[in-house]
Amino acid sequence: MRCTAIPYASSTRLPRVTRKAAFCSSLFIAALLCFTPCKAQQQASEPNGQHQSAEPAQVDDVLRIDTDLVPVDVTVTDAEGQPVRNLRAEDFRLYEDGAERQVSFFNVERRGGDLRPIAVVFALDVSGSMSIGEMTRLRTAMQSFSQTLAGHPASFAVMTFGMKVKTLQSFTSDLQKLERAFDRLEREPEGLSTHTYDAVDDAIRMLTRSAPRTLGHRLMKRAVVVVTDGFPVGDVVAPQTVIERANAAGVSVYTVTLPSYSRMIASTARTPLPTPLDVSGLTERTGGTSVYATEQDFGPLFRALAEEVTSAYVLAFYPPESNRHDGRFHSIRITVPPGLTIKQSRPGYQGSR
Repeated sequence: MRCTAIPYASSTRLPRVTRKAAFCSSLFIAALLCFTPCKAQQQASEPNGQHQSAEPAQVDDVLRIDTDLVPVDVTVTDAEGQPVRNLRAEDFRLYEDGAERQVSFFNVERRGGDLRPIAVVFALDVSGSMSIGEMTRLRTAMQSFSQTLAGHPASFAVMTFGMKVKTLQSFTSDLQKLERAFDRLEREPEGLSTHTYDAVDDAIRMLTRSAPRTLGHRLMKRAVVVVTDGFPVGDVVAPQTVIERANAAGVSVYTVTLPSYSRMIASTARTPLPTPLDVSGLTERTGGTSVYATEQDFGPLFRALAEEVTSAYVLAFYPPESNRHDGRFHSIRITVPPGLTIKQSRPGYQGSR
């Protein structure tokens, strides 16, 4: 099975919208962990299309990124919403189209070993609805976020969006270059649109072209961190298309809603109403997280998100030969023991034709 990228075709474009909405919404995240093959058996493809079990993988083995292997990033939390880090391969069950499959590889961050490489694109709303105070706190928070992940083989890029999508900094591992890009952020006070989905789409394209799936024989974590306080308005690309492209590229999208929006729509239940980004399922269906910032320092929130992504697991399996090239979508569902909550990075995969 090869996970095929969805072409960037004009048939998926939406009509342009010319008015700026009065409210706002957002998105954010960051990245995850290291690859250590588990003792589950690797299946080797045979001429008859069946799989035979190979020798069990050793702890220090490097994962072979097979084109027929389907990886899924998974985050597990307890009843209090805290990350759970001590699960083993046997704690998970993986189902493809309702049928249980063997987990061929199980990977988790090793505190004392090699860390999983990370590629993150910051997509930042600079439309007029962003306050100057929010822009200042945002710079500090993003610096804190990137510094939290500094121990990883990490690379970051920065783009802005409002009426247009612009790249401020291509991928770099130099944190000083990153901070200089943050210092160049400028608001668009007269902006009439907020091209959020277009920005995420461009970020996915950037990751696909510039951040390889593997680095040093390890699977790279690819993510888009979108920070905005405005409704997506004027986008050319449809939300569903962006979700499909993110899944095909193995990209997770995270959102952070800033105070200027949540203050306007706060409910009596203390939980802000969902934004259009939330309703679209962009974060949920790509394995990301959607959070709401407060009036205070954004730093702790961004550091917490960085901590969350480094406590994820990676599971991978080999689909049956008959499913790999049938051109159909196949669902993936992963379960964990009762009392725990699981979030997976993709709902399934598309068989190549």
